[in-house]
Amino acid sequence: MSNISSNLKYLRKKKGLTQQQFADLMEIKRSLVGAYEEERAEPKYELLKKFAEYYELSMDEIVNEKINDKWKPKPKVESNNPRILSITVDKEDRENIELVPVKASAGYLNGYADPEFISELPKFHLPMLKQGTYRAFEIKGDSMLPLQPGTIIVGEYVENWNDVKIGETYVFVTNSEGVVYKRAGNRLKENKPIKLISDNTVYEPYTVEAQDILEVWKAKAYISTTFPEPTAEPTMESLTSMMAQMQKSIAQLKTGNN
Repeated sequence: MSNISSNLKYLRKKKGLTQQQFADLMEIKRSLVGAYEEERAEPKYELLKKFAEYYELSMDEIVNEKINDKWKPKPKVESNNPRILSITVDKEDRENIELVPVKASAGYLNGYADPEFISELPKFHLPMLKQGTYRAFEIKGDSMLPLQPGTIIVGEYVENWNDVKIGETYVFVTNSEGVVYKRAGNRLKENKPIKLISDNTVYEPYTVEAQDILEVWKAKAYISTTFPEPTAEPTMESLTSMMAQMQKSIAQLKTGNN
């Protein structure tokens, strides 16, 4: 659940503004400000972006951080590459999820910030993904088995690279490696390389320099036409359950014998 409502209310009061004054500054109705602050509605992408620019914060901070008197903004990881994010919206002003198929991944390295290139990508929506900026990438190769080649990874845009967490999966768009789906082996820090780890242990981890990275997308969902195979061997969870059932049966037998 996002922190938009409480953050907008706190930031407005911190500026010493009434709802009407803030509404006038943002060129919206006062009733909308009330709806956002009372969690009866959420601002659309363009309006949220306008709020973030006014408060000199990122959209990610307004959505995910809990901003209060104790909160301090995280230092931004700088990169030699400009952070320009192009998006598309539908007729209802809803942000699309653009799909980058394998055949377009090479062109994406040059066109990721080009509105015309992005507008030509296939687009879709997922009802469970609402607030945020998402993009989908088709993966190739077997380095992330059991996810099969051709699986589509839906990622949420990571604006502040300090938010990259060790052990979690991301789509990294890099000049040297192209579009790759990997686990982060360490935090992404300024001018420091990040270790990228494959789930398939046949593949050795490798490092990419921070200045080589163009975009980072946090994996949120995947789409595949390949269903997982049944587990061939018992899992720890199933073994624990079996043991508990055996102990219960033994206890019942002892009770019966008494």
